[in-house]
Amino acid sequence: MTDSILQVVAEAVETNMRELIEVGGLRPGNILVIGTSTSEIIGHRIGTSGTLDAAKPIFETALRISREYGLHLAFQCCEHLNRALIIEEELLAYSPLLETVSAIPVPKAGGSMASYAYRHFTKPVVVETIQAHAGIDIGSTLIGMHLRRVAVPVRPPVRMIGHAFVTMAFTRPKLIGGIRAVYTEDVAEQLYRAASPDEDC
Repeated sequence: MTDSILQVVAEAVETNMRELIEVGGLRPGNILVIGTSTSEIIGHRIGTSGTLDAAKPIFETALRISREYGLHLAFQCCEHLNRALIIEEELLAYSPLLETVSAIPVPKAGGSMASYAYRHFTKPVVVETIQAHAGIDIGSTLIGMHLRRVAVPVRPPVRMIGHAFVTMAFTRPKLIGGIRAVYTEDVAEQLYRAASPDEDC
């Protein structure tokens, strides 16, 4: 891949990531999962022609922006490693339910993106699953299994990175309680102040 194409990839990732962070209202400490088929980016069928060249600008861009916003990244492995994820070891302290597994991703078993992340994170570990607050899927790698409920789709400003389709989503808490339930603080405050002292469910 030429330098100009790699620059286009980096710019597309940055544009989409910033849009997702803004629309999804992501906050410091949130987890962002990224699934990438570098094969699809260069126009080949997923899992057939992975390239570390395409992984590099994606990783570097995502890492830079995640640090800017205080987010944790999780890079999804390919099917051969059951779509496990590469994260920084420090995330284990924030999410004690994460279960580490013993595997080291390589391009042909884990995928080029996960392999690159594993080699360039500070202290990488592999976990079997995660519940991320948002995600970007480049090339239909099916990240949905690693998103919290409920997923809210976001239309990416850049809908193709190379030849790969891009889908994105953030998640929101479930709405519970039925017809009388309240979901915003301003309405809750009004109802609280208006309630009589002896009023109950």
